[in-house]
Amino acid sequence: MPRAKTVVPGRARRRKVLKAAKGNYSGRRKLFKSALQTVQRAGQFAYEHRRLKKRDFRRLWIARINAAARTNGTTYSRLMHGLKQAKVALDRKVLSDLAIADAPAFTKIVKTASAK
Repeated sequence: MPRAKTVVPGRARRRKVLKAAKGNYSGRRKLFKSALQTVQRAGQFAYEHRRLKKRDFRRLWIARINAAARTNGTTYSRLMHGLKQAKVALDRKVLSDLAIADAPAFTKIVKTASAK
């Protein structure tokens, strides 16, 4: 019985890697070894940045809320403390959106928080 070679699965694996390396320069997309390193590194960055994205957005929302709170005469920390005391359950994403899109509503929220 002839020896079975792993030609088809190996070719499929190489094709998958080369397809994923598409858009890179020179040998990074044409040579399997370089392409494999490029794809693995890209995957590592993608994994890491999926987690960093959550932190970055939270920082952005906090900066926006703080800026809007200061225009209303308070600070971010006082606003958040007041909201917790008043039992207002709005997350930072919603507060940030209100601060940008609906300033009068955000002002009402600030007044609610400062009343406590």
